[in-house]
Amino acid sequence: MSAPTVTEGGTVVTLTSFADAKEAYRSAELRQSLYDEGEVVMADVLVNLHGREHRDRRRVENRMFRREVFERYERELFPGVVARTLQPYVERGGVDLVHLGHELMLNLAALTAGVDRPEGTAEETARLYAYMMRFIQGATLAHSTGDRAAEAAAVAQALEDWDAEFLAPSIARRRALLAAGEELPRDVLATLLRHEDELGLPHHVIRREVAFFLLAGGHTSATAFVRTVDHLLDRLETRPDERARVADPLFLQRCVHETVRLNPSSPVGRRRALAPVRLRSGVEIPEGATVVIDLHAVNRDVTVFGPDAAEFDPDRAVPPGVAPFGLSFAAGMHVCIGQDLAAGVVARGGADPDAHLFGLVTGAVGQLFAAGVRRDPATPPRRDTATARPYWGTYPVLLGGDR
Repeated sequence: MSAPTVTEGGTVVTLTSFADAKEAYRSAELRQSLYDEGEVVMADVLVNLHGREHRDRRRVENRMFRREVFERYERELFPGVVARTLQPYVERGGVDLVHLGHELMLNLAALTAGVDRPEGTAEETARLYAYMMRFIQGATLAHSTGDRAAEAAAVAQALEDWDAEFLAPSIARRRALLAAGEELPRDVLATLLRHEDELGLPHHVIRREVAFFLLAGGHTSATAFVRTVDHLLDRLETRPDERARVADPLFLQRCVHETVRLNPSSPVGRRRALAPVRLRSGVEIPEGATVVIDLHAVNRDVTVFGPDAAEFDPDRAVPPGVAPFGLSFAAGMHVCIGQDLAAGVVARGGADPDAHLFGLVTGAVGQLFAAGVRRDPATPPRRDTATARPYWGTYPVLLGGDR
């Protein structure tokens, strides 16, 4: 059972059990506070809202995140994006997985967020990529190991520059379509513009909201992609007889889910108590306390995931009512809005592969293994030292050729 600790910043309650964490995520008295230090890009965005304001915006944006939209991305749009992005690296014989993951998912995130790229050039994509990486830096500022004030200033300037180059023209195009009564793209920006008066959205909020969807769609999926490949390469070294299984998308999806369980994009969730809360386990959370949800521990709770909970096992059986990816996508009001788009729908029983949604990360991992991915023995991967989060900094791999 977790007991409150008192620090210079106030009372902190750390939750390490699955049951406590799930209850905390669903409590209306515990407000999101994970991104408080990253407000330069995260202030007023969906994930930071609470109560009625959150419900109203989520209700509007949920219209964008429907099954038919996911099916179009997964079956029509993204396979071609992955193939086109991979091809030059296959011809070159290798790539840095970290860069590839962000490049792949940037293409998806730009589509869903509503960021147009009229030039369609590699140089334009590179500029958008640089902006996205700045926004990621801003969102995770609390974990930076550098000069946070200087980094926040750089992120604020990047938002201004990105707005002028990408967002403003994207808004102008959609306003013109609205005025002409023509069909708008199915993206977050168009959805916000349709409802900006209803929601009372000033420009700076629209700017941060679209930037948030760009960074969230690009970053969380990219890290899951790299980590899944890493886990699979490890597994195939010790179980080479399983190599044929990578052609099975249901197996790959289970690998993605198990990876996300073991390695959530954020290692912790964080809430602030708006009122005293007593969890069913007896944990007392005083008003004003910070609640830290230790997802690393929660997702390895042996009472839920078994005695080998710390091991990577894509064939793991989980109890009814428990997602195979644990609480990595949160729960309750702030459950990840793009969860099914990234990771697909959890397969229960005999899923029909022709009708099932596997998620875009699964599809990207499958195409990468079809391209003969393997580690580069001459250049081992390295961790990112610019953040306390457990990210890979570089991960060189070879493609094509001998497998």
